[in-house]
Amino acid sequence: MSALLPFRTALALSALPGLVLVLLAFLGRVAWLDLALMLAVLILASLALSWIWVRDLRLVALAMQPQAGGRRAARPFLAAAGALVDEAERLARGQARQEEEGAQLLGAEQAIIQGLPDPLIVLGADRSVRRANDAARRAFGGEMAAVLRHPGLRAAIDRAQALGETQTAELRLAVPVEREVVATVMALRPALADGRVVAVLSDRTRERAVERMRADFVANASHELRTPLASLIGFIETLRGPAADDPPAQTRFLGIMAEQALRMNRLIDDLLSLSRIELTEHQLPSDLIDIGAVVSRLAASFEPQVAARRITLHVGVTAGLAPIRGDDDQMEQVLQNLLDNAVKYGREGGAVRVSAGPAPPGVRWPPRPGVLVTVSDDGLGIARSHIPRLTERFYRADKGRSRAVGGTGLGLAIVKHIVIRHRGQLVIESTEGTGTTVMVWLPEAEG
Repeated sequence: MSALLPFRTALALSALPGLVLVLLAFLGRVAWLDLALMLAVLILASLALSWIWVRDLRLVALAMQPQAGGRRAARPFLAAAGALVDEAERLARGQARQEEEGAQLLGAEQAIIQGLPDPLIVLGADRSVRRANDAARRAFGGEMAAVLRHPGLRAAIDRAQALGETQTAELRLAVPVEREVVATVMALRPALADGRVVAVLSDRTRERAVERMRADFVANASHELRTPLASLIGFIETLRGPAADDPPAQTRFLGIMAEQALRMNRLIDDLLSLSRIELTEHQLPSDLIDIGAVVSRLAASFEPQVAARRITLHVGVTAGLAPIRGDDDQMEQVLQNLLDNAVKYGREGGAVRVSAGPAPPGVRWPPRPGVLVTVSDDGLGIARSHIPRLTERFYRADKGRSRAVGGTGLGLAIVKHIVIRHRGQLVIESTEGTGTTVMVWLPEAEG
C-alpha cells in the first residue's frame, strides 16, 4: 500500500463535512474562527481514523499472504478487522499446511518414479515427453522420441485416451538396441499438471531369451540323450537276435555301444556340473589361487592330445602374477574346456597358444587390476553370426564336426557361468580361416 494512502483517505473522509461547514460559514450560521477550528478537528479526526483503517487493512493483507504462514504481526484496532485477520491467519495456516503436504507428496512421487526399475514416461497432449525417470533415460537416451513413434505404442496411446482404460502392447524395438518390451499405457484423467498419458515400458528381452533357452535346452537335451539311447537299444536288440552267434559283430557293436555310453556319461556329467555351478554362481569364491600355476599344470596334462594331432603347444605365463579369488577346481575346468576346444577344433599340425599375464590397461577391461588368460588356435574359425550364441547350452556352430569330436555343446556354457561366479569377463574372437581366440579376464584379489 502507498504511504500517502492515509492522507488520501483522510481527505476523502473530511471532504463532505468540510464543504458543509464552509457552506454554513457563508450563510452566517458559523463564525469563520469556529470554522477553522472545526476544520482542524475534522482533519485530525479523519487522519486518525484513516490511519487506523489503513493499518488494519495492511494487517489483513499481510495475514492473507502465503508467506505469512498465519503469523500475527500486531492486533488490529477495529473488531471487524480483527475478525478478518483471524480468518485470514487460519486460511494462511491451512494453505501453508496444504503446500507443505503437497511438497511432501510431490517429493514422495518423484522418489517413487525415479526408483522404479522400469522406464516411465509422461506425455503431454501433443505426445511430447513431459517427464521421464532415470530408468527411461538410461534405457533409451536420445532415442526416446524414436521409441514413442513405434506404431504399436502409438496405437496403445490412442486406445487409452479414447477408452480411458489401461492398455498394453508388446513391442519389438530396434533402438538403441534390439529388445522386446511390454508397454503399459494409462490416460491421466484429470490431467496431472501438463501430463496426459503415462507409459511404462518393461523390458522383457532377458525373460524371453531365458524362455527360448529353456525350451531349446529341453529340446536339445532330450535329442542329445535320445540319439545314444536309440543306438544302444538298437545294438542290444541286434546282439540278442541276428548277432547272437557272431563274435566279430558283437565285438564291433560292443565298441560302438561303449562309445555311445561314454557320450551319455559325458553329457550327464556336464549337465550336473553346470547345475552345481549355477547353484553357487552368486557366491564369490574365497580361496586365493595362482592362476599361472593352473595354466601350466593344465597345459602339461594336454601333451598326449597335442601329440596325437601333431599340434605345437605354446605356453606363456608371466612370473609373479597376482593371486585371484577363485575355486581351483572350477578354474581347472575352465582351462580344461578351453584347451580341449582349441586342440579339437584347431588345425592338425598347427599351433595352440595359452598364456596368463596382467590384463593390459584400456577400455576393454574393467578399471581395476586383473589377470588375463588367453587360449587361441589356428583352426577353421567361427562365423561372426555364431559368436554371440556360443555360450548357450547345446549350441554348436558346426553340429556335425562337434559330435564327431565328442563335444556335448555345454563346454562354453560351463566356462561362462564359472567366469560369472568369479566376477570376470569372457570374450570370444574368431575369424573364419584364421582361428579362434578366447580371453578370460579375472580380477586380482584385494587385500
